[in-house]
Amino acid sequence: MKPQFVLTICCPDVRGVVAATTTFLAEARCSIVEAHQHQDGGTFFMRLAFDGDGGDDVTATGLSERFRATAERFEMDASFVDRSVKPRVLLMVSKFGHCLFDLLNRWRNGQLDVEVVGVVSNHDAMRSFVEWNGLPYHHFPVTSDSKAEQEQKIIDLVDEAGVDLVVLARYMQILSPRLCEALSGRCINIHHSFLPSFKGAKPYHQAHARGVKVIGATAHYVTTDLDEGPIIEQDTRRVSHARSADDLVIIGQEVECSVLGRAVSWHIDQRVLMNGHQTIVFE
Repeated sequence: MKPQFVLTICCPDVRGVVAATTTFLAEARCSIVEAHQHQDGGTFFMRLAFDGDGGDDVTATGLSERFRATAERFEMDASFVDRSVKPRVLLMVSKFGHCLFDLLNRWRNGQLDVEVVGVVSNHDAMRSFVEWNGLPYHHFPVTSDSKAEQEQKIIDLVDEAGVDLVVLARYMQILSPRLCEALSGRCINIHHSFLPSFKGAKPYHQAHARGVKVIGATAHYVTTDLDEGPIIEQDTRRVSHARSADDLVIIGQEVECSVLGRAVSWHIDQRVLMNGHQTIVFE
């Protein structure tokens, strides 16, 4: 089977970028199988998925080195990724397990082509399920006095395990600015609300009290601004006056799982490009 790669590019929107990039791949004996591009305010974004036909010397590192002159010419932020190398993912959870259950199901049936390196929790409630799936379970309790120490354990684990992506699958702790910076660009959170409405505790109950007709969930990158990181995916469900608050919880949890699953899948497939406080998502 031919190796498959993804090239993502962000650069000033000038004439010749596409021509130079596709010419480079053609001369490297690579065949483009998927192409997306977008222009926004003078910035150009592109994602190319391609097969490498040029022999054993076609590697992500080799292509990146050979592409350097082109990247410098167009002031590109360019990244080559080998899709045969599975991203290493660390999941984090507290007491609500629905997103964890869904992600591990997607992983087990091959929908998420990743290597799950383990699960971190500030509670011990999910241990039996996680270990049944054959994964390490890291119980890191946290209090206001031990938060810095607990977060250092997380940072150490991320470094030691070579983690590419951290997923907060309803991890109900606010990350410190230090941890947010350490995980910048590689930490996805699911917010149990259609941001920016109904922040804080019991959002579905807040929504029910206001008589809303739509509820939803938001997956976003974690930043030092609480629940205001770049949004990757959102979805909603219509509800009526006949629904109870408990009904909204059940409906909302289903939305959370689907939104988070899509966001993680798009991230690991290099379909999400950062654009300031926003994202470009090539679905």
